[in-house]
Amino acid sequence: MMSVQMGIDIAKDSFEIHLLNGDEAPESAGFDNNPSGFKKLRRFVKKRNVKQLHACMEATGHYGEALAEFLYEQGFEVSVVNPARIKAYGQSQLRRNKTDRLDAALIADFCRSQKPPLWTPPPPHWRELQGLVRHLADLEVDRQRQRNRLDALQHSASPSAIIQNNLQQQIQFLSEQIQQVKNNIQEHIDHHPDLKRERDLLVSIKGVGRLTAAKLMAEFRAITHFDDVRQLVAFAGLNPRHRQSGSSIKGRTRISKMGRASIRATLYMPAVVARQHNPILKSFADRLQQRGLNNMEIIVAVMRKLLHLAYGILKSGQPFDPHYLESQA
Repeated sequence: MMSVQMGIDIAKDSFEIHLLNGDEAPESAGFDNNPSGFKKLRRFVKKRNVKQLHACMEATGHYGEALAEFLYEQGFEVSVVNPARIKAYGQSQLRRNKTDRLDAALIADFCRSQKPPLWTPPPPHWRELQGLVRHLADLEVDRQRQRNRLDALQHSASPSAIIQNNLQQQIQFLSEQIQQVKNNIQEHIDHHPDLKRERDLLVSIKGVGRLTAAKLMAEFRAITHFDDVRQLVAFAGLNPRHRQSGSSIKGRTRISKMGRASIRATLYMPAVVARQHNPILKSFADRLQQRGLNNMEIIVAVMRKLLHLAYGILKSGQPFDPHYLESQA
């Protein structure tokens, strides 16, 4: 049975689809991004007597989650792809124009030619963890915004006491909310044995605290689902990006930054701590310093090493052993 490919371009309130059905003429259509629109899409597909469908969409946060789950529940294959892959594919095809309908067609073509890996819905307890972690990040951004406003006001020529008091109350309220959500995150993890096991393994790494572990778990869903640690590092955007061509172009090697910026932000402070207090990573950082790397390059390398350690302990199920190198020797 021939599989039909469907590219989906997701927006907040609507989505465009492009259907590739073998030798038949491609079709495009638009639907509302809500349950009513999903049912219309199902009727659209059913009228064309499609039995085996591979739907592909970009990972666009919350906007595509409900549709992806709906299609999965209908028995269709679903792929949720990093937008960077779609963009690179479009550049390789010399695509210059960009509309929602053209994007859906590009995604359908990508699905047919690249056959991306299939997606499965995350378990509800992981989705709750991810929601709590992202809510915490939003609260922290809001608090920092109010702190910046208060600081600017206090340095003005005639600061208003009323506004200062109001901002201080908002900051206090947000601080209380932040602490509450942090408690909620740990309580949620404690109530689910698989999450608790992963967190306890991660915090065995010197430099990784309970909150850092929760943030990593929320971003990665399941670290051990990656085929190897290189995929994990690339997902975080911490893989090196070399720039060299022949003998004339020799640019500095940098990280790709094509992965999750939130993961890199999560790992920064743990890397700073681990560089000083984790015996394996301290030795690793000292060697890099002797080779002439600057401080930021060393921190990035330690961040990458932390991911290697996290992958290793979760894959093996064994906690971090600071004396591992000594035992090997």
